[in-house]
Amino acid sequence: MASVDLRLLRYFVAVAEESHLTKAAARLGIRQPPLSQQIRVLEQELGVTLFHRLPRGMELTESGRALLDDARNIIALTEQAVEGVRRVSLGEAGRLIVGFTGSAAFHPFVPSVIRRFREVAPNVRLVLEESSTGELMEDVIEGRVDVAFIRGAYGPDRGVAMETVLEETMLAAFPADHPAVKGRARKRIALSELADESLILYRRHSGPGLYDAIIAACSAAGFSPRVAQEAPRMLSTLSLVAAGLGVSLVPASLRRVNIEGVVYVSVSQPTELRAPLNLIWRDAPLSGAARRLIEEARQHRKESLAQG
Repeated sequence: MASVDLRLLRYFVAVAEESHLTKAAARLGIRQPPLSQQIRVLEQELGVTLFHRLPRGMELTESGRALLDDARNIIALTEQAVEGVRRVSLGEAGRLIVGFTGSAAFHPFVPSVIRRFREVAPNVRLVLEESSTGELMEDVIEGRVDVAFIRGAYGPDRGVAMETVLEETMLAAFPADHPAVKGRARKRIALSELADESLILYRRHSGPGLYDAIIAACSAAGFSPRVAQEAPRMLSTLSLVAAGLGVSLVPASLRRVNIEGVVYVSVSQPTELRAPLNLIWRDAPLSGAARRLIEEARQHRKESLAQG
């Protein structure tokens, strides 16, 4: 089976379309003698005559006419493949799986980054996956998710790179009929005032970083928290609060969740109680789409900080 250099096909198409060696050579940016030699090489490789050599030009033979359309298609498909690979490398095409925790989705930063990414890479197939922090960490490690927005922090020893894109304050979430908030607009509470409350926390296995931060902040405030319930999702803690089973501490962005029966109260400073939002990805060569989303997140963070 003959193996034909793509370059020779390009030369052939140019000569066929110009019907003249000199014009084709000028179009290709080469000299006429080497072009004539390359056409003969192609004919030798194929074992056919492609052109009739005329005094004033070149005319396709029957074999040449049969080759022309296929040669054009081969060149076009090759260019299409090269362009496709280039676009994937630049993050302009391909597929990207973005994970996020339920609580992360309620902070405007995450949908803003997704929107920015869609604007700069509309041809990337974007797949969104919601899960817990712990599950998303494993999905990133195993390559099932490309990048993810999570709560809490992990060490670099797990093969995952991480950047904190923002930190937000946390609020105390009370049942609406709780004596501390019932019948009055309680706007602020000291963390130490929760010492005797039954706390509802996000399950540590699902998000150890945030869970540990809450325990540490309570310890710094002088008490060991009474953890009465642990919910599998952060949003689930609010449902338990609304049911009157206890008080929770949640990122301030969850105030956007309109759950009847829940009242949010700011926690007095100073306190180390902060809720980080981190972007993680596998510490390995990234796809162009993943690199582009990370760049958009960094740029959005930079712009947000500049705006104060």
